[in-house]
Amino acid sequence: MPSAAPDDAPAVPARAVPAPAARPVSPAGFTDLEKATAGLQPPFAVVDLAALRANAAHMVRRSGGKPIRLASKSLRCRALIGDVLRLPGFSGILAFTLPEALWLAEDKDVAGPGTLDPGTDGADILVAYPTADATALRRLAADERAAARVTVMVDSVAHLDLITDAIGPSGPAHPRIRVCLDLDASLRLFGGRVHLGMRRSPLHAPEQAAALARAVLARPALKLVGVMAYEGQIAGVGDDQPGSGAMRTAVRLVQRVSARELRARRAAAIRAVRVVAPLEFVNGGGTGSLESTSAEPAVTELGAGSGVYAPALFDHYRGFRPLPAAYFALSVVRRPAPRHVTVLGGGWVASGAPGADRLPLPVHPPGLRMLPAEGAGEVQTPLTGPAADGLRLGDRVWFRHAKAGELCERVEQLHLVEGDRIVDVVPTYRGERQAFL
Repeated sequence: MPSAAPDDAPAVPARAVPAPAARPVSPAGFTDLEKATAGLQPPFAVVDLAALRANAAHMVRRSGGKPIRLASKSLRCRALIGDVLRLPGFSGILAFTLPEALWLAEDKDVAGPGTLDPGTDGADILVAYPTADATALRRLAADERAAARVTVMVDSVAHLDLITDAIGPSGPAHPRIRVCLDLDASLRLFGGRVHLGMRRSPLHAPEQAAALARAVLARPALKLVGVMAYEGQIAGVGDDQPGSGAMRTAVRLVQRVSARELRARRAAAIRAVRVVAPLEFVNGGGTGSLESTSAEPAVTELGAGSGVYAPALFDHYRGFRPLPAAYFALSVVRRPAPRHVTVLGGGWVASGAPGADRLPLPVHPPGLRMLPAEGAGEVQTPLTGPAADGLRLGDRVWFRHAKAGELCERVEQLHLVEGDRIVDVVPTYRGERQAFL
């Protein structure tokens, strides 16, 4: 299942795809969306395929010739996952739960045609988070085809014990379970008294990673194949946020220091683990750190997905400007006061630390905003601004979700748009009656 690009693989030419620019889309763009969706009744969601393809190509350009493992949670639509994986520069899936990975592994359009030789057919799914689902682990162990395709995440001996207890001893009854170590990528300062980044894994030092690698090798039912380290404080935090200039300066400083520290520590950890066992892949990064992570020799592949849809949280990075590709539309159902309208729905709030940046962003017509006292409502959402006076009952307001794949938990279909036409309608995970988290 090696995901590393060969040493002689040509880098993606810098001129191949111009950097997407100018957000949000022009009024002419919304004219096309309105025309394409004139027969639809809100709420509904659309994906602009031209923007999606431009974003995907630009991500590949930023990855420095290393393959991108596609984060499925950022798309949550099997049809689009398959479409993106067929683009040059993408290889493999970064799933978010083991049941999801097993489901995707059954789909030949997504996971490949189905040989038992991982790495030859694109059948390569890494579960990015540990699992405690004993039923799913037993399903994995009982299915030779799935066990050859799916790799599970571990960060402690307790995870190893949980897996082996669930599946029983290795033997002819089931294949070995492929495992990946999750190396903590946070920045720890002053002896650990200051922690900057995600509270993700207890494996921080190279010797800790090597010790867990030895523990994997001591279990015949398991096979160590990779190491992952996700630097959320770099990849997931925009360095050009509105507001305080001092805060932007602080974010940039932390990211520079963190990238330098992680580069050395990740390389040392990979060297230490490779003394214990060979590795098929070393995964790192995210949409916001493709350039810096791909420059690390120890990393063989990137993990990313949000940049494909380009949700609102990705508007605030200096190094790249993706094109918004995913929108949803809601209907105006009230006019409670001058310069105010109310839309039906709207409470599609993103996960993460609560704040205004997690709210859906009204983008068309321009000049609308939510009321601080009400925010995004469960059933209705009031909006205010100069554009409100031009809206009638039944008119639409277009929004962008703050995060990428979470939009698909609210709708059963995505309407795929080319120019002013809907060219396809595809189900989301929700539309396929799949709810993994």
